[in-house]
Amino acid sequence: MTSVKICGLTTPDALDAALAGGAAFVGAVAFPKSPRHLDPLHAATLFDRARGKAKVVAVTVDADDALLTEIALILKPDLIQLHGSETPARAERVRTLTGAGIIKALPVRAHEDFAEAEAWEPFAEHLMFDAKPPEGSNLPGGVGARFDWTLLADRAFRRPWFVAGGLTPDNVADAIRISGAPMVDVSSGVESAPGVKDPGLITAFLDAARSA
Repeated sequence: MTSVKICGLTTPDALDAALAGGAAFVGAVAFPKSPRHLDPLHAATLFDRARGKAKVVAVTVDADDALLTEIALILKPDLIQLHGSETPARAERVRTLTGAGIIKALPVRAHEDFAEAEAWEPFAEHLMFDAKPPEGSNLPGGVGARFDWTLLADRAFRRPWFVAGGLTPDNVADAIRISGAPMVDVSSGVESAPGVKDPGLITAFLDAARSA
């Protein structure tokens, strides 16, 4: 089965739906511009129920050392997702600061965008291929944009990788079939409003990914 990450969880009922449905990863967003932002203390209180059931991921965007240290001490995530313009050298600093593994999100629109993936493979446990946000967006992800999944067909990577961007319960099975993705990530596609997760949509997404 394709592994699923439900990202941007902010409420107990949404997190419980993700865990009950078999999500392998659950994500807390630490980025104030996002409608899904949680401070590390709030995130730690919420995500404590996920320990031992799913990997806890802290999603960051060009976070400074102070925030990363706070996340590491309070939330204690299994993985830090780097969703900004971080470099491999910065990823090594993040790993040293937090003791967590690294997921690096790479924005994709065309074949040439995959060149960066090879450079990142020695520095990340997982790669995440996400759609480039629309022009004018002030968010690096979570905006419902998607890319052409055929760009990933027949590609091989040394690290396990996610497809993200614009996935929903209705299209995730096609995304998995077309791209061959071993893992998928969803945020806005299981929401009833920006930042408001719908437990029913989370369950439907996990069911659809499982049956793909």
